[in-house]
Amino acid sequence: MLTNPTLDQMQALGLAGMAAAWRELAERNNANELSRDEWLGLMLDREVAMRADKRVRNRLASARLRFPEACIEDIDFAAPRGLDRRSTMALAQGEWLKTHENLIVTGQTGTGKSWLACAFGRQAARLDHSVLYVRVPRLFEDLALARLDGRFPRLIDKLTRAQLLILDDFGTHSLTDQQRFHLFEIVEERYRRKSTLITAQVPVAR
Repeated sequence: MLTNPTLDQMQALGLAGMAAAWRELAERNNANELSRDEWLGLMLDREVAMRADKRVRNRLASARLRFPEACIEDIDFAAPRGLDRRSTMALAQGEWLKTHENLIVTGQTGTGKSWLACAFGRQAARLDHSVLYVRVPRLFEDLALARLDGRFPRLIDKLTRAQLLILDDFGTHSLTDQQRFHLFEIVEERYRRKSTLITAQVPVAR
């Protein structure tokens, strides 16, 4: 008799995971064999899992990754591009994000740098870090416009707030003095506070 009112209360409280688990448990043939603690434990597990999935979806939506489906599990280590499996999987654990270190991915055009960066971005979101992806040429255009229309402080704040900022296609064009200044502002604000991932066609020494 209490099932429908209880489900309504769960939905009203935003406990959609617990409500879904309740329905599934009630339909089991062995539902009466489970103790109250087992029911509660299974319902809480479902709620926690659904909330975690929702957080990841929201973080990925905010990240605006160029390749939103890219993931660490799909990396092809057999391709001849010098990608080390052990190092990559170690980075996937996310310790570098916790210690606010940075990552540079270099290689020739077509070697999958952007895709790999998005895979790391997706992994960071899974690890509950906020992520933002931007292409550097477009970034400088947005910053120049933001200077004119008053959005510059808000845009800089957005770029410095993300726990992982992905700067894709860095170094494809020479920078003006103003662009160097903008880049300095972003890097300075993020230094030792947040992590930045850069992809570039030019070698690290350049």
